[in-house]
Amino acid sequence: MPDRTQLAKMFVELGVRPGGILMVHASLGGAGLRDTDVRDALLDALGPAGTLVVPAFSPENSLTSRAYKTLTDGMSEDEEAVFRASVPPFDPDTTPCPTMGVLAECVRTTPGAVRSGHPHTSLAGIGPRAGELLGDHDPHCHLGERSPLAKLYAAGAHVLLFRVGFEVCSAFHLAEYRMHPAPARRAYHCVWGERGHWTSYEDIVLYDGDFGAIGARLPRDLVTEREVAGKAVLLVRMRDAVDQAGVQMSGYRHGLT
Repeated sequence: MPDRTQLAKMFVELGVRPGGILMVHASLGGAGLRDTDVRDALLDALGPAGTLVVPAFSPENSLTSRAYKTLTDGMSEDEEAVFRASVPPFDPDTTPCPTMGVLAECVRTTPGAVRSGHPHTSLAGIGPRAGELLGDHDPHCHLGERSPLAKLYAAGAHVLLFRVGFEVCSAFHLAEYRMHPAPARRAYHCVWGERGHWTSYEDIVLYDGDFGAIGARLPRDLVTEREVAGKAVLLVRMRDAVDQAGVQMSGYRHGLT
């Protein structure tokens, strides 16, 4: 397996820029890599002026997510009511993000890391621009114009998919918000403020079921690729990915939700 120095060299060869902004989705399972080594290699490639960002989503804090349904599967109504009353409120400093993988949790818990304040779709980051990019995340906007994704897009960020595919590329959600007419909206629920205090808000219906296909249709000259432990590592400019996803979605998405 590559060590920290070899990984950093590979990231630079892939196109990670010193001083750049990089949003990373990663799966380290079966790779024989330590999360701290991957984090540090990414920071080495970005240099002291660069900023590393990861999704730190917390879908467990929901009544309708797959994560919540898995946690409550098989419970009686009374048992689920007790469970709901015990769910702690989202806290950007302490709420874990286990479904995002060990690298995301590693970045989130790194001293000095910054995390945005959305109860479902926060992002965490390390670097000199983390506070600027992840601040002011509207708690009623998952991943749209009032979220860090729009700031990352405007700042020229890149997206790195480390041993995962485009099916988890959350940047594509920004394209959903930019569709015309706008997608349908729905209610979301989360615990906010106090333990067991469930509140609701409205936002667009998010759908990621076609993200893998969208990524497969991206022009190949937009994506650079390497391999680590038998799986692909992909790099693409966020602006290219979002703009191309928007073009694709506009061709078939309307009327599906």
